Amino acid sequence: MPTAKRTFIIILLVLNAVVLLGQIWPEGAPPFARAVNLITLGLNVSFLLTMIKSPGIKQKK
Repeated sequence: MPTAKRTFIIILLVLNAVVLLGQIWPEGAPPFARAVNLITLGLNVSFLLTMIKSPGIKQKK
C-alpha cells in the first residue's frame, strides 16, 4: 500500500474515532466538534468515491 494512501486512511480512522467519541459522550465534545464532523464526512465521501472509481485489482487467469 502506498505511503500517501496509508497516511490518508490513518487520518480517516483518527477522525472517525473522534466523531464516534463525540456521539458516545456528547458532553465531552470539544467546541470544534462540528467542524471535525463535517471534515470527516467530506473526507469519507471523497475516499469512497475514489475507491469506487479506481480500477480493481485484476486477477491473473
